Amino acid sequence: MWQITALSNIFHIFATTINPFNNYLMNKIIGSNLKKLRSVSDYTQEEMASVLGITRSAYSNYESGEREIPLDLLEKASNLFGCELYVFFEEEVSADDMILASAFRLDGLDDNDLREIIKFKDIVKSYLKMEQLAATK
Repeated sequence: MWQITALSNIFHIFATTINPFNNYLMNKIIGSNLKKLRSVSDYTQEEMASVLGITRSAYSNYESGEREIPLDLLEKASNLFGCELYVFFEEEVSADDMILASAFRLDGLDDNDLREIIKFKDIVKSYLKMEQLAATK
């Protein structure tokens, strides 16, 4: 009987502990989606890194899936792209359909412009969520 209990505990621990292989796959999925959204939005890695306040090499590691991107940076990126955070975690993302259409894809934007776009798109996303909630009542 104790063997069954011990085996059950082992399965529980494995199921509730982050499996390194799953973490690796999730980093690859997030990185791939980050790259798709960046490409569709016509931003360079350098621009993304600058607006996120990190080095280009750090951003490149996130995009390639070599390192796990912190949640706060992922939230900033989702606001810049105008997409929901969950989009980064989906395996099959059509980037064209997932970004919030806007007229902000202009050449010559500096970091401050991009930071203001992040704030604006966050407001728009919140407004759209409120509209959806109001429509369901």
